[in-house]
Amino acid sequence: MTSPTAERESLASVLGGRTGAVDASLPPVAFVIGWLAAGNSIAWGSIAAIVVAVVVGVFRLARGDKARAVVVSLAAVIVAALIALHTGRAQDFFLIQLLSNVASALLWAASVVVRWPLLGVVVGLVLGQKTRWRKDPALLRAYSRASLLWSCQYLLRVAVYLPLWWTGQLVALGVARTVLTWPLQALTVAVAGWVLYRSLPADHPGLRLRERPAEPVKVREESTPEQ
Repeated sequence: MTSPTAERESLASVLGGRTGAVDASLPPVAFVIGWLAAGNSIAWGSIAAIVVAVVVGVFRLARGDKARAVVVSLAAVIVAALIALHTGRAQDFFLIQLLSNVASALLWAASVVVRWPLLGVVVGLVLGQKTRWRKDPALLRAYSRASLLWSCQYLLRVAVYLPLWWTGQLVALGVARTVLTWPLQALTVAVAGWVLYRSLPADHPGLRLRERPAEPVKVREESTPEQ
């Protein structure tokens, strides 16, 4: 008989996303390279970042990604470039990234407090279970612990980005942005998956809602007439 744990889906196989994270790290790297190559020119760094973002966007569309997601990613790069051009500070290209990580850390932590852990919401939508997983106390507890860990990845980015942004360390920001994108995300998925499964009973099916066994059908006995 196959044990329940052998059939469990890994969190990484459900979420995936490494390719998207790699794509997202390319425009910031292009900005830093363009800035350095043009003698600390924010304008040329911005052009390099936008050009790379467009190329990545075309590649993603050809790969079958949703047009809305591609447009949002491209718009984020353009806005980041406009902010840096407006302030005249190259490090402000990373300001949106810094603020989004602050917001994400707070949001993921708050989701646990209100008992709607975001990891459960995301996985539930991917698996087509919507919010039915909340009926399972074990899953709710496991998703809460894993979501707190997920929040820590955003806090780590803020802890690294903030001093580098504050002191204008653009090259270091570019390196940190690359290292703390898909490598950190991959590590977070792996550790969060481990925490999630360690929080579940050994006989639990995993990411999916535990199905209740069907109740036996009661056969109605007919009374026999007395003779």
